[in-house]
Formats: sequence, structure tokens, C-alpha cells
Amino acid sequence: MTKYLLLFLISWPALANNTKSAFSLKSQVEKYKKLYPLEDVYNKQTNNKGNGNDDLYGTRNFRVVLNGIYYRGGANNKFNKHTKRDNQNPLPQGGLENLCKQGFSEAMYFYKDNYDESEKIISCGKEQKLEYLHLASLKSGNEKALLTQVHKHIKGEIPGPMYGHCWNGWHASGYAAAINLMQFCGWNNKKALTYWRKNTDGNDTKEYKSVMTKVERFKRFDDKELQITDEEKNLICPN
Repeated sequence: MTKYLLLFLISWPALANNTKSAFSLKSQVEKYKKLYPLEDVYNKQTNNKGNGNDDLYGTRNFRVVLNGIYYRGGANNKFNKHTKRDNQNPLPQGGLENLCKQGFSEAMYFYKDNYDESEKIISCGKEQKLEYLHLASLKSGNEKALLTQVHKHIKGEIPGPMYGHCWNGWHASGYAAAINLMQFCGWNNKKALTYWRKNTDGNDTKEYKSVMTKVERFKRFDDKELQITDEEKNLICPN
């Protein structure tokens, strides 16, 4: 009897944590579905000029990828009413602060230009912080690092959603989104390519053929540490 009780006490914290994790993911998904009532992966909360949801000002073409977990878009610099600057820049400070206030724990910039000039840890309350990361999403070999980071959000290792962005919210952020949908939601390459092209808002010209080829050739990782459960898939994947 003592032996079985000891085994139960050893196992109970793990069971409790698993239950807490599943409940936490569900709550987070429901929270952000209410905050951003996006019907599908094509609708936006901010438009190409950064207007729409004032709580997300500083972003452009803000779209959902994985409900409550991962969102995509651009940085509103060219059209910014407060701090206008060249388009080829990271998120403006106001955009980082707004994402932090919305509960985002991370934002990731998919280019290098002027990233070093940005604040890396943004505080917006006693406990709420956002970390600003950089990863070249279009560089071959970086896919696994990106997916691993998103996977940490799915599993609750990093609570709060992540915003992945490029300049306009079309090409580099589109590729990052496409591989997430293929890896975690089971999309095939043809569906992902259609998605990528449609979300360039007509900017799928021949000069981006190499990116389209990357979408067509991407293969899901079979690594155990990049798998998610059916329950998690049903919660986060778009209709």
C-alpha cells in the first residue's frame, strides 16, 4: 500500500501539470479568439497602412496563424502616424509596447536591418514583458529553430502568444506562417503555397519565385520534440 501511495505522490505533480497545461492552452486560445475575432487566416486586424485595431497599432496586415499562439504581419513604419521612418525597419517602439500590453510574450523580426537599434526586452506592467527576437526566416536551415520556438508556446513553456513579422507582412512572414501550418496543422505544400500567395495581397511576383519554391519543397520534421497532440491541434489550428 505504501509503495503504491509513493508512486501516486511521485506521479501526481506531473499529472497536475499536464492538466494545468491543457487548461492553460484552451484558456489562452479562447481569450485571443475573443480579442481578435478573425474568421480565417486571410482576415486582418490591421490593414496595409496599419489601421484597424488601435490596440495593435504599430503592426501591419496582422493575421492569425495558430489561434492564441502565433500571429503574423508587418511593421508599421512607412505609414506610421507617430514615428514614420523607412519601411525596411523592425517594429516601432509603440508597436512593441502595444503587443506587450496585449499579452504577447515574444515578437520575432525576420530580417536583420536595424534590429540592433531596437529594445530587446519591453516591460508594460509589473510582470508583463515582451522579448524581441530576430531570426532570418528565409535562410535555409532556420526552419527548425523557428518551429521549435513556436512549439514552446504551444506547450506552455512560454505563456502568451508570439508575433512573427517582416516589413510588409507578406513574404518572409508568409513563409514562416506556411511552415507552421504544415508542421503543426498537417497542411500539404499545395495548400500552403495557395495560402502564401493569397496573403501577399497580390505581391506574388516572379522575384519571389525562390520563396514559393521553398514552400513547395518544405518537409515536416518528424522529431518527437516538434510533435503536438490532437487536442492541441484542434485548439490552435484554423478552420
